[in-house]
Amino acid sequence: MSGMKGGCLCGAVRYEAKRAPLYSGFCHCRDCQRATGTGHCCYMMFSRADVDVTGELRAYEKLAENGNVTIRYFCPTCGSQIFSSGPDRWTVYAGTLDDMSLFEPTNAVFTRSRPHWDRPAHCVDEYEALPG
Repeated sequence: MSGMKGGCLCGAVRYEAKRAPLYSGFCHCRDCQRATGTGHCCYMMFSRADVDVTGELRAYEKLAENGNVTIRYFCPTCGSQIFSSGPDRWTVYAGTLDDMSLFEPTNAVFTRSRPHWDRPAHCVDEYEALPG
């Protein structure tokens, strides 16, 4: 058990990860900047099978820069963005963790879009786009 639990601002949506994330880091793409209202999002990638979710979610679909459809999930009551997804994965936003100290970033992606005022993270691999 990874012990990673979290949820939305109002508590209507909760999740628990059964395993550690596949990887985690910072995304500086324009979609994440607009969705979070800041210079980057902090994310953790899990297999969908490894995350249990309770509560109602609403979804917003968008064509991402790489041509794939990205679906962002949020709480319909408080509006907190909690997940985004692909066919077999959940991207969990680290700000929704109950214990933020469990977030351990390993990379930063789309750094070509990082604004000058958003400082580089210490000791993470950096990629101008998604790594191959």
